[in-house]
Amino acid sequence: QVQPVESGGGSVQAGGSLRLSCATSGYAYGSYCMGWFRQAPGKEREGIATIDSDGSTTYAVSVTGRFTISEDNTKKNLYLQMNSLNPEDTAMYYCAAASLPRYWCTVVAGTFLKGLDKWGQGTQVTVSS
Repeated sequence: QVQPVESGGGSVQAGGSLRLSCATSGYAYGSYCMGWFRQAPGKEREGIATIDSDGSTTYAVSVTGRFTISEDNTKKNLYLQMNSLNPEDTAMYYCAAASLPRYWCTVVAGTFLKGLDKWGQGTQVTVSS
């Protein structure tokens, strides 16, 4: 699989929305675990959302109810819809694939981050108050 390519970042005011996109080479066959993580300057990586080959999703507490992860029918494009953004969401956002069994595809306990296999260059999201 080639490196994912993210897009859609930008600058918004608090309360605004952005939709991030991620182009991959596709995971049309077999089990997979994909997701998004973010990293702000001086902070550790934070796994924020995952989706597995069955369409099951998990979210970090910090984004639950505000962010939605999805993929298209081709299984080649991943999305992250981000609503009600706040300044604490400012970070570089990365799309990633993890070498994890489907039943371990979760952001809980840092599992997704521990299984990272490939990720993109990232797209910057900046939220101003």
